[in-house]
Amino acid sequence: MSFSIDEVNFIVYRYLQESGFHHSAYTFGIESHISQSNINGALVPPAALLNILQKGLLYTEAEITIGENGTETRLTESLSLIDAVTPDAVANRQNAHNAQKQAIKEPSSGGEQNGVDVCIKTDTTTTCSAAPTPTGVPTPSAPETMDVDQSIEIPASKATVLSGHESEVFICAWNPSTDLLASGSGDSTARIWDMSDNPATTPNQLVLRHCIQKGGAEVPSNKDVTSLDWNCDGNLLATGSYDGYARIWATDGTLASTLGQHKGPIFALKWNKRGNYILSAGVDKTTIIWDAASGQCTQQFSFHSAPALDVDWQTNNSFASCSTDQCIHVCRLHVDKPIKSFQGHTNEVNAIKWDPQGQLLASCSDDKTLKIWSMKQDTCVHDLEAHSKEIYTIKWSPTGPGTQNPNMNLILASASFDSTVRLWDVERGVCIHTLTKHTEPVYSVAFSPDGKFLASGSFDKCVHIWSTQTGSLVHSYKGTGGIFEVCWNSRGTKVGASASDGNVFVLDLRKL
Repeated sequence: MSFSIDEVNFIVYRYLQESGFHHSAYTFGIESHISQSNINGALVPPAALLNILQKGLLYTEAEITIGENGTETRLTESLSLIDAVTPDAVANRQNAHNAQKQAIKEPSSGGEQNGVDVCIKTDTTTTCSAAPTPTGVPTPSAPETMDVDQSIEIPASKATVLSGHESEVFICAWNPSTDLLASGSGDSTARIWDMSDNPATTPNQLVLRHCIQKGGAEVPSNKDVTSLDWNCDGNLLATGSYDGYARIWATDGTLASTLGQHKGPIFALKWNKRGNYILSAGVDKTTIIWDAASGQCTQQFSFHSAPALDVDWQTNNSFASCSTDQCIHVCRLHVDKPIKSFQGHTNEVNAIKWDPQGQLLASCSDDKTLKIWSMKQDTCVHDLEAHSKEIYTIKWSPTGPGTQNPNMNLILASASFDSTVRLWDVERGVCIHTLTKHTEPVYSVAFSPDGKFLASGSFDKCVHIWSTQTGSLVHSYKGTGGIFEVCWNSRGTKVGASASDGNVFVLDLRKL
């Protein structure tokens, strides 16, 4: 077996991307000269590093459990990754396993062979194994890893799987006017899928290839599409890419504009409500307001001291931005300094969102906290601590004053790497529901347009749909790859999701 350092670096780089550490991946890619390697990323399957590690663990376990005569006895407890790379731990497990095999062959007075556990104590560890069950006694089945009521599981036949992307699909978003679903992938393309109600045909797809000029010709950028957003009318789609360019596309797949000013990957991009400006955030520590009609940079803001990770419009000409520098700035067009700055997080700030009225700003961070800010004060209104790991994203419900659902309370959802989603009553600053059915990090949450349901997507490959009133699980679907993004169509009848295995899928809730 042989491998090059370039191959190792690329697989580590891809793992960082898939895990959501986009700015870390960018830095690692620069330092390891990924762009200078001749590796075709489209040929590397998702989760390559994890697959290699799993195979390595299986090989190490096989060394322990397979005897010289080729017979195998199973381990009573799976080997951890740290144990597998620690020679003493492997040796201890080998000794314990050999003692276990001998004890089973020759049971002593300390062990019973009547369907109970046999425990063998060595100098360093105690290993317990399930003894053989007598003939005629049924063997209990292993517990399910996810306790989901069978009646709410959505069968695979009820999902429409959209295949075409050649790498992981990081993002997806519904058109606000029609059932067009956009997706963005590591294969350097975005795609527009026509999901209109026409059961007789396979959904059409438009491929939006992200190309750059090289040697007088257009060639694929080979960079991830990191962000996308529809304008308010649904006739234009903006995309942001790791190649440093933002692009504007028509719904027929025509490239309308290429926006070039950032020096490095774009991490986030948003249209304002009026549809005349686009806002972007980049690894170059800057945010830019673009004129959508001309494609020109209207103003570039250079207030962060580290990569800008997220942006969100407050009004049609003011916005907030957050960064790995732990700071949040509120800026306004044609003003040359922030109109407000918020400090309080102790680690990088992953996402920010204004409430529907633009009065409260929510932020979440790797410091495991969720904070609520107001333009009326310098310190946070609420400092919400409940998650046990990093909080990746947040979303406000489309409810309360100033929304189409004014008689429902405003709530905030947070998604964390601790595998949970929490729903918060922001007015009281309390958690009202903790949603716990996921078993891996949760990367995305999205409210239905009426605010009654919340969709969540996790790397456990599941999309869960919850009642926001009761916190109960209403529907559950398990796909074939880790879920990066979930989104609802404008009518609240369909949920789209994008996955690490290159698939996009749509759940039509009217068919359930």
